[in-house]
Amino acid sequence: MAFECQGSTEVSKNYNFEDNSNPKAKNSGIANHILDCDYKTAISIADCSKQLPCNEVLPNCPRSITDLPPALICEILNFLEPKELGIVSCASTILNRLASENHVWKEVYCERWGLPSVPAPLGVGLSDEKSWKELFVEREFRSRTFLGRYSIDILYGHSEAVRTVFLLASAKLIFTSGYDSIVRMWDMENGLSIASSRPLGCTIRAVAADTKLLVAGGTDGFIQGWRAVEAVPYLFNLKGSEDPNTEFKLWEHGGPITSLALDLMRIYSGSWDMTVRVWDRSSLKCLKVLRHSDWVWSLAPHDTTVASTSGSDVYVWDTCSGTLLTVINHAHVGNTYSLARSHTGDFLFTGGEDGAIHMFEIIGHRHMANVFKVATWIPHSGPVYSLAFEFPWLISASSDGKLSLIDVRKLLRTSRRSLGKNVSRVKNVDYSVEPPQRMLHGFGPNLFSVDIGADRIVCGGEEGVVRIWNFTQALEIEQRARALRGIRLENRMRRRKLQIEMNKGARTDQCSMAAKNSMHGDRSNVWHGKRGISSKVKA
Repeated sequence: MAFECQGSTEVSKNYNFEDNSNPKAKNSGIANHILDCDYKTAISIADCSKQLPCNEVLPNCPRSITDLPPALICEILNFLEPKELGIVSCASTILNRLASENHVWKEVYCERWGLPSVPAPLGVGLSDEKSWKELFVEREFRSRTFLGRYSIDILYGHSEAVRTVFLLASAKLIFTSGYDSIVRMWDMENGLSIASSRPLGCTIRAVAADTKLLVAGGTDGFIQGWRAVEAVPYLFNLKGSEDPNTEFKLWEHGGPITSLALDLMRIYSGSWDMTVRVWDRSSLKCLKVLRHSDWVWSLAPHDTTVASTSGSDVYVWDTCSGTLLTVINHAHVGNTYSLARSHTGDFLFTGGEDGAIHMFEIIGHRHMANVFKVATWIPHSGPVYSLAFEFPWLISASSDGKLSLIDVRKLLRTSRRSLGKNVSRVKNVDYSVEPPQRMLHGFGPNLFSVDIGADRIVCGGEEGVVRIWNFTQALEIEQRARALRGIRLENRMRRRKLQIEMNKGARTDQCSMAAKNSMHGDRSNVWHGKRGISSKVKA
């Protein structure tokens, strides 16, 4: 690694300006300069007849990145993408150890898919037996299977249209509801109905859940909630319990509830009463009321902010102070029905009545935020009713009866730089984006809701059935193909090694034969190869 040495420059200058008539004094003057370029060794220069560049003056002072402190190397590696980290880890054993440290890969994993739940199934959550790097590689491998083969499971049970679906992958559960006012819970693996609630008396347009809480919102303006029960094998007792602490109902909205979301501390609800309400999960009290100018259709919280759609506009709020950070006016022609958000919270995806899907980037701090449009797709001929995002796939459901799968990997580059993004921040730029990588169709119109997991897509619509696209078959095929590629590579390396050994043995035999001929009086000084005397020797 080339670097400048001020000591060598000073010596060269002194040497050039001295009188050439006294070479002894000149040489002795140079010998008195000591170059402290290395803190371990001091290099003296004597008997120099001309000025030398620094890389020739210091031939014994090599430098590389591995000479830096490990903490500084880790900070440098934090600027790299996962693929670049893998390349760097092949350079040396030191870089391999530093590039494979758990905290680096944990940060990358959480940026893309969020912190996994404990306990969790293989490839979805955290495992004590696997490192974060192994979890990342497995999850990244799973995300590529959505372009492969799939099987469709159809779940029957609802008597009317299904308005909302929610996939809780960490517990392998699916929650659905709709016009029949019944919340149903399904097993994700075998597609069997586990439990169903009593009729709640109105259309259920929104459902959200985690491993501790399940909430459903109805058109009568209430939020029906169930807390997890330890004695129940499938978390929630939807049929009712004698313990009143496991079931509750919240009444404060003045209109139908259209969207729900949960985080560790709060419940978020959006309604046609033009408000988004933030609730405390433990006390079940309303903490903030965020007022809009039109009906609220969808919301997506992240950390201390929540994004919401109202009419044709998109809002971003600070949930701690209740202040409005920014507004995207007229994001769509008509209503903005659906909203999704990346796990880092920096990117928004919106779907509207005009059939378009927009991608926005949020840049800013707590008191002010700027929003820039990154990309636009128009894959549908009808309104986009629902969006779901799981890195790198954006899934949309439309009234035209189709699902579109869009890979945003090239646009959404998560990195650990200062702002966490490297997407252009120029306003009003037309980005050339690829069309959707896949379209799923073959069923009736009006798909109202969609959700995505590690290897499944769940959708519900006007038909009154729930469809599950299962991509585990593609995962198994890809795993077999990867195993075969590994075997072929191993056999290729084995053949190459054997060929090298055979070539070495042949050259040894030829040399020994030539030596024997020279000892037995072969004075022609010509070595005869296998091709005979007439063959030409190639240099």
